[in-house]
Amino acid sequence: MSGSKVYTLEEVAKHNTKDDCWLVIGGKVYNVTKFLDDHPGGDDVLLSSTAKDATDDFEDVGHSTTARAMMDEYLVGEIDSATIPTKVKYTPPKQPHYNQGKTPEFVIKILQFLVPLAILGLAVAVRIYTKSESA
Repeated sequence: MSGSKVYTLEEVAKHNTKDDCWLVIGGKVYNVTKFLDDHPGGDDVLLSSTAKDATDDFEDVGHSTTARAMMDEYLVGEIDSATIPTKVKYTPPKQPHYNQGKTPEFVIKILQFLVPLAILGLAVAVRIYTKSESA
């Protein structure tokens, strides 16, 4: 698509209303304003994909061949890929240790072994005691 207009993400991001809606999909810029009312998923879906690279949003839905063919009539140019922020790998927030600093781990491990052992010993003692009582 040589000779087409190249937009920055900042320029495209200004088109984020129901009266003026542009999307970036697959490195191309689409003016989908006229399609908002006809979009099967509703206009909110498209409006929520403005001001960013919406390629993943578009691909995740699994659009039909017909939907992909329709895109050509809304094409207005290409996106300057240098203006799209690089994806940052998501790292979950560091979770505090469940027992943070209150009890040393070795005590917990000992208790995990001793408590069931004590219950088993108690059960055996009750069994022996009840057996000797009945004899």
